[in-house]
Amino acid sequence: MKQIELLWQEVRDLSLGNASSVRRLDSPPAPLEFLRDFVSPNKPCLVSGAATAHWPATALWRDRAHLARALASSSVTVHLTPDGRADSLVPIDDSSASPSPSPPPPPLCFASAHAERVPFAEALDMISRSSRESSFVAYAQQQNDCFRSEYGPLARDCDEHVPWASKALGSLPEAVNLWIGNHFSETSFHKDHYENLYAVVTGEKHFVLLPPTDVHRMYIKDYPAAQYSYIKETGEFKLEVEEPIKYVPWCSVNPYPSPENLESEMAKFPLYFNGPKPIECTVKAGEILYLPSMWFHHVKQIPDDTGLTIAVNYWYDMQFDMKYAYFNFLQSIEYQPIHDYTGTEGESEDL
Repeated sequence: MKQIELLWQEVRDLSLGNASSVRRLDSPPAPLEFLRDFVSPNKPCLVSGAATAHWPATALWRDRAHLARALASSSVTVHLTPDGRADSLVPIDDSSASPSPSPPPPPLCFASAHAERVPFAEALDMISRSSRESSFVAYAQQQNDCFRSEYGPLARDCDEHVPWASKALGSLPEAVNLWIGNHFSETSFHKDHYENLYAVVTGEKHFVLLPPTDVHRMYIKDYPAAQYSYIKETGEFKLEVEEPIKYVPWCSVNPYPSPENLESEMAKFPLYFNGPKPIECTVKAGEILYLPSMWFHHVKQIPDDTGLTIAVNYWYDMQFDMKYAYFNFLQSIEYQPIHDYTGTEGESEDL
């Protein structure tokens, strides 16, 4: 459908204007400006370090001794995976399959991390020594308002909410989360039904973004839910599909395929790799990214010289307004591309 392809470009023009990157603001916007120019049009923006310059966290959280003292009596939830990719698609090991000269690739499942609650000092040590050569990668990524519960002693180091956003949105955040990881921690493509104010305190976060109207380029499919369990005695992970089987709709695209898989990934997902270029944005320490509701995002991390990336995000309830209705309508359309984005006519392909 040519109309959907035209929509991709028109939304990009509205979101970015003549630029090819997210608009950067040198200081926090006034609430009315934020509502008018970014929230209402569902348009991201990046606010410079002035947004968090008054936070004690910007200086204190680079000091691990401060974190250890503040959370000396706290237990926190840490998530463990073999490779740092929590809540992502991984192959299901089907050792019962009969061998064949050219076996098909194993099916995929949506794998959730192994989660355990440990003293903060132990969690910080686990994150610090994580690597793909070790037995696990640890990431503190509990998403249940953990900053105001598990990390409560750190609350005085940050604002309780983002004042200009709270006033524009007419509410306080529903959840505030703390994220602590290293350069192996990675978040696969997904969307959230929240208005997200994402503040990086140490290190950097690199986002790959696509607006909600690019939903067909994400190749969302239903995958069986699975759960990692970590066996400390052997340092091994066990991945089991949940029983009874339940399915999770998830984006199939990995924007960073390995060199040996690049050609096959491009062939499987041409709408993503050959379509309009995704928007990329690096959020540095002291900056806040406004990530509008339902925008697809993939996140990688660049730690500071202490080896950590620490961020706080504020989730505000989204308005279930006409934008939500438009997105649901667009998602319901069975899209059939009329060409392969290389300038030649191609066969129709069902999503």
